[in-house]
Amino acid sequence: CGGTKQSPINVDTTQAIFSPDLRPIQLSGYSLPANEQLKLKNNGHTVVLDLPESLALTGGYAQQYRAAQLHLHWGSPSGPGSEHTVNGRRFPAEIHVVHYNTKYDSFSEAMVRPDGLAVLAAFLEVGHGENQYYHEILEHLLEIQEVGQETFVPGFNIAGLLPANLKFYFHYNGSLTTPPCYQTVKWTIFNQTMLLSHHQMAMLVSTLRSPDDKVLQNNYRPVQSLHGRVVLASFQTAPSVKHFPG
Repeated sequence: CGGTKQSPINVDTTQAIFSPDLRPIQLSGYSLPANEQLKLKNNGHTVVLDLPESLALTGGYAQQYRAAQLHLHWGSPSGPGSEHTVNGRRFPAEIHVVHYNTKYDSFSEAMVRPDGLAVLAAFLEVGHGENQYYHEILEHLLEIQEVGQETFVPGFNIAGLLPANLKFYFHYNGSLTTPPCYQTVKWTIFNQTMLLSHHQMAMLVSTLRSPDDKVLQNNYRPVQSLHGRVVLASFQTAPSVKHFPG
Protein backbone atom coordinates (compact mmCIF):
# COMPACT_ATOMS: atom_id res chain seq x y z
CA CYS A 1 0.00 0.00 0.00
CA GLY A 2 2.97 2.32 -0.45
CA GLY A 3 2.31 3.79 -3.90
CA THR A 4 2.10 7.45 -4.91
CA LYS A 5 -1.63 7.44 -5.81
CA GLN A 6 -3.09 6.26 -2.53
CA SER A 7 -6.45 7.14 -0.96
CA PRO A 8 -8.01 8.75 0.97
CA ILE A 9 -6.72 12.31 0.66
CA ASN A 10 -7.44 15.72 2.11
CA VAL A 11 -9.30 17.87 -0.42
CA ASP A 12 -7.90 21.39 -0.23
CA THR A 13 -10.61 23.45 -1.91
CA THR A 14 -8.20 26.32 -2.57
CA GLN A 15 -6.04 23.98 -4.65
CA ALA A 16 -8.85 22.17 -6.49
CA ILE A 17 -8.99 23.06 -10.17
CA PHE A 18 -12.33 23.84 -11.77
CA SER A 19 -12.94 21.63 -14.80
CA PRO A 20 -16.01 22.48 -16.89
CA ASP A 21 -15.62 19.06 -18.53
CA LEU A 22 -16.86 17.31 -15.38
CA ARG A 23 -20.49 16.53 -16.15
CA PRO A 24 -23.19 15.62 -13.59
CA ILE A 25 -23.00 12.02 -12.40
CA GLN A 26 -25.91 10.00 -13.77
CA LEU A 27 -27.21 6.87 -12.10
CA SER A 28 -29.15 4.15 -13.87
CA GLY A 29 -31.17 1.32 -12.35
CA TYR A 30 -30.59 2.50 -8.78
CA SER A 31 -34.23 2.19 -7.72
CA LEU A 32 -34.72 -1.47 -6.80
CA PRO A 33 -38.03 -3.25 -6.17
CA ALA A 34 -38.65 -4.52 -2.63
CA ASN A 35 -38.76 -8.11 -3.87
CA GLU A 36 -35.10 -7.91 -4.88
CA GLN A 37 -33.13 -9.18 -1.89
CA LEU A 38 -29.72 -7.60 -1.24
CA LYS A 39 -27.08 -9.31 0.89
CA LEU A 40 -25.82 -7.25 3.85
CA LYS A 41 -22.78 -8.49 5.74
CA ASN A 42 -20.26 -7.66 8.45
CA ASN A 43 -16.87 -8.49 6.93
CA GLY A 44 -14.94 -7.51 10.05
CA HIS A 45 -13.88 -4.13 8.60
CA THR A 46 -17.22 -2.58 7.67
CA VAL A 47 -20.83 -3.24 6.70
CA VAL A 48 -21.13 -4.23 3.02
CA LEU A 49 -24.28 -4.19 0.90
CA ASP A 50 -23.91 -6.24 -2.30
CA LEU A 51 -25.44 -4.47 -5.30
CA PRO A 52 -26.84 -6.03 -8.49
CA GLU A 53 -25.03 -5.25 -11.75
CA SER A 54 -28.21 -3.60 -13.06
CA LEU A 55 -27.04 -0.46 -11.21
CA ALA A 56 -24.77 1.63 -13.42
CA LEU A 57 -23.03 4.96 -13.87
CA THR A 58 -24.16 6.31 -17.23
CA GLY A 59 -22.97 9.90 -17.01
CA GLY A 60 -20.10 11.89 -15.54
CA TYR A 61 -17.53 9.26 -16.45
CA ALA A 62 -16.05 8.71 -19.92
CA GLN A 63 -16.76 4.98 -19.67
CA GLN A 64 -19.60 2.92 -18.27
CA TYR A 65 -19.30 1.40 -14.81
CA ARG A 66 -21.62 -1.06 -13.10
CA ALA A 67 -22.12 -1.35 -9.36
CA ALA A 68 -20.59 -4.07 -7.18
CA GLN A 69 -21.18 -3.05 -3.55
CA LEU A 70 -21.39 -0.19 -1.10
CA HIS A 71 -19.92 0.14 2.37
CA LEU A 72 -19.41 2.73 5.11
CA HIS A 73 -16.58 4.18 7.17
CA TRP A 74 -17.21 5.77 10.56
CA GLY A 75 -15.63 6.97 13.79
CA SER A 76 -16.82 6.50 17.37
CA PRO A 77 -19.16 8.29 19.80
CA SER A 78 -16.25 10.56 20.63
CA GLY A 79 -14.98 11.46 17.17
CA PRO A 80 -15.60 11.57 13.41
CA GLY A 81 -14.59 8.84 11.00
CA SER A 82 -14.82 9.81 7.33
CA GLU A 83 -11.89 8.69 5.19
CA HIS A 84 -11.55 11.78 3.03
CA THR A 85 -11.26 15.17 4.68
CA VAL A 86 -12.06 18.61 3.25
CA ASN A 87 -9.75 21.47 4.22
CA GLY A 88 -8.57 19.28 7.08
CA ARG A 89 -12.08 18.63 8.38
CA ARG A 90 -13.15 15.04 9.06
CA PHE A 91 -16.87 14.25 8.82
CA PRO A 92 -18.74 11.81 11.08
CA ALA A 93 -18.96 9.08 8.42
CA GLU A 94 -18.59 8.36 4.69
CA ILE A 95 -20.32 6.09 2.19
CA HIS A 96 -18.50 4.46 -0.75
CA VAL A 97 -20.46 3.03 -3.69
CA VAL A 98 -18.03 0.86 -5.66
CA HIS A 99 -18.38 0.29 -9.43
CA TYR A 100 -16.26 -1.47 -12.03
CA ASN A 101 -15.65 -0.71 -15.71
CA THR A 102 -18.06 -2.64 -17.95
CA LYS A 103 -15.29 -3.38 -20.45
CA TYR A 104 -13.96 -5.98 -17.98
CA ASP A 105 -15.74 -9.24 -17.28
CA SER A 106 -15.68 -9.05 -13.50
CA PHE A 107 -14.88 -6.88 -10.53
CA SER A 108 -11.76 -8.93 -9.77
CA GLU A 109 -10.44 -8.43 -13.30
CA ALA A 110 -11.25 -4.70 -13.28
CA MET A 111 -9.72 -3.95 -9.88
CA VAL A 112 -6.16 -4.43 -11.18
CA ARG A 113 -6.64 -2.27 -14.31
CA PRO A 114 -5.77 1.47 -14.32
CA ASP A 115 -9.29 2.44 -15.43
CA GLY A 116 -10.95 -0.42 -13.60
CA LEU A 117 -12.88 1.13 -10.72
CA ALA A 118 -15.07 4.15 -9.99
CA VAL A 119 -16.15 4.96 -6.44
CA LEU A 120 -18.81 7.49 -5.47
CA ALA A 121 -18.23 8.94 -2.00
CA ALA A 122 -20.46 11.12 0.18
CA PHE A 123 -20.04 12.44 3.71
CA LEU A 124 -22.61 11.70 6.42
CA GLU A 125 -23.47 14.21 9.12
CA VAL A 126 -25.98 14.42 11.96
CA GLY A 127 -29.18 16.32 11.20
CA HIS A 128 -32.64 16.41 12.75
CA GLY A 129 -34.86 13.78 11.18
CA GLU A 130 -34.43 10.08 10.49
CA ASN A 131 -33.00 9.31 7.06
CA GLN A 132 -35.44 6.82 5.51
CA TYR A 133 -32.91 5.48 3.02
CA TYR A 134 -30.16 4.80 5.57
CA HIS A 135 -32.84 3.24 7.79
CA GLU A 136 -33.11 0.44 5.21
CA ILE A 137 -29.55 -0.59 6.10
CA LEU A 138 -29.19 0.51 9.72
CA GLU A 139 -32.28 -1.34 10.96
CA HIS A 140 -30.56 -4.63 10.05
CA LEU A 141 -27.21 -4.02 11.78
CA LEU A 142 -28.26 -5.95 14.89
CA GLU A 143 -28.69 -9.04 12.67
CA ILE A 144 -25.03 -8.90 11.58
CA GLN A 145 -23.28 -7.85 14.78
CA GLU A 146 -20.73 -10.66 14.63
CA VAL A 147 -17.99 -10.89 11.97
CA GLY A 148 -19.09 -13.01 9.02
CA GLN A 149 -22.80 -12.73 9.72
CA GLU A 150 -25.05 -11.78 6.83
CA THR A 151 -28.71 -11.00 6.28
CA PHE A 152 -30.94 -9.90 3.42
CA VAL A 153 -32.39 -6.44 2.90
CA PRO A 154 -35.38 -5.75 0.63
CA GLY A 155 -34.51 -3.63 -2.40
CA PHE A 156 -34.99 0.14 -2.13
CA ASN A 157 -33.90 3.28 -3.95
CA ILE A 158 -30.12 3.12 -3.52
CA ALA A 159 -29.83 6.62 -5.01
CA GLY A 160 -31.40 7.92 -1.80
CA LEU A 161 -28.15 7.10 0.01
CA LEU A 162 -26.38 9.71 -2.14
CA PRO A 163 -26.96 13.47 -2.44
CA ALA A 164 -29.87 14.70 -4.55
CA ASN A 165 -27.45 17.02 -6.34
CA LEU A 166 -24.92 14.98 -8.33
CA LYS A 167 -23.55 18.01 -10.21
CA PHE A 168 -21.13 19.24 -7.56
CA TYR A 169 -18.17 17.00 -6.77
CA PHE A 170 -14.41 16.61 -6.54
CA HIS A 171 -12.62 14.12 -8.73
CA TYR A 172 -9.16 12.55 -8.47
CA ASN A 173 -7.27 9.34 -9.22
CA GLY A 174 -6.51 7.18 -6.23
CA SER A 175 -6.71 3.73 -4.72
CA LEU A 176 -8.72 1.28 -2.70
CA THR A 177 -8.38 2.33 0.95
CA THR A 178 -7.98 -1.25 2.23
CA PRO A 179 -5.37 -3.80 1.16
CA PRO A 180 -4.46 -4.57 -1.60
CA CYS A 181 -4.76 -0.76 -2.11
CA TYR A 182 -4.76 -1.06 -5.91
CA GLN A 183 -4.29 2.37 -7.51
CA THR A 184 -7.15 1.84 -9.93
CA VAL A 185 -9.94 4.06 -8.55
CA LYS A 186 -11.41 7.15 -10.16
CA TRP A 187 -12.90 8.90 -7.13
CA THR A 188 -15.95 11.16 -7.09
CA ILE A 189 -16.52 12.96 -3.77
CA PHE A 190 -19.83 14.80 -3.60
CA ASN A 191 -19.91 18.29 -2.14
CA GLN A 192 -23.38 17.91 -0.61
CA THR A 193 -23.51 15.87 2.61
CA MET A 194 -26.12 13.35 3.73
CA LEU A 195 -27.95 13.79 7.04
CA LEU A 196 -28.68 11.02 9.54
CA SER A 197 -30.44 11.41 12.86
CA HIS A 198 -28.39 11.37 16.05
CA HIS A 199 -29.84 7.93 16.83
CA GLN A 200 -28.95 6.57 13.40
CA MET A 201 -25.34 7.75 13.66
CA ALA A 202 -25.11 6.22 17.13
CA MET A 203 -26.33 2.89 15.74
CA LEU A 204 -23.76 3.01 12.95
CA VAL A 205 -20.79 3.62 15.23
CA SER A 206 -21.70 1.24 18.06
CA THR A 207 -23.45 -1.88 16.74
CA LEU A 208 -21.02 -4.05 14.78
CA ARG A 209 -18.24 -6.15 16.31
CA SER A 210 -14.69 -6.45 15.00
CA PRO A 211 -12.64 -9.68 14.63
CA ASP A 212 -11.20 -9.23 18.14
CA ASP A 213 -14.79 -8.96 19.44
CA LYS A 214 -14.58 -5.27 20.26
CA VAL A 215 -17.01 -2.67 18.92
CA LEU A 216 -16.08 -1.93 15.30
CA GLN A 217 -15.12 1.76 15.32
CA ASN A 218 -12.77 4.20 13.58
CA ASN A 219 -12.55 1.99 10.49
CA TYR A 220 -11.00 4.70 8.34
CA ARG A 221 -7.53 4.98 6.80
CA PRO A 222 -5.47 8.13 7.50
CA VAL A 223 -5.18 10.61 4.63
CA GLN A 224 -2.37 9.94 2.17
CA SER A 225 0.03 12.32 0.43
CA LEU A 226 -1.07 13.74 -2.93
CA HIS A 227 2.38 13.31 -4.51
CA GLY A 228 1.56 16.03 -7.03
CA ARG A 229 -1.86 14.72 -8.02
CA VAL A 230 -4.42 17.24 -9.17
CA VAL A 231 -7.87 17.36 -7.59
CA LEU A 232 -10.52 18.59 -10.01
CA ALA A 233 -13.81 20.26 -9.06
CA SER A 234 -16.98 20.28 -11.15
CA PHE A 235 -17.84 23.69 -9.74
CA GLN A 236 -16.11 26.97 -8.86
CA THR A 237 -14.67 26.40 -5.38
CA ALA A 238 -12.99 29.74 -4.73
CA PRO A 239 -12.91 33.27 -6.20
CA SER A 240 -9.30 32.80 -7.36
CA VAL A 241 -10.14 29.76 -9.45
CA LYS A 242 -7.46 28.45 -11.77
CA HIS A 243 -8.90 27.18 -15.04
CA PHE A 244 -7.88 23.75 -16.21
CA PRO A 245 -6.14 24.22 -19.60
CA GLY A 246 -7.83 22.61 -22.55
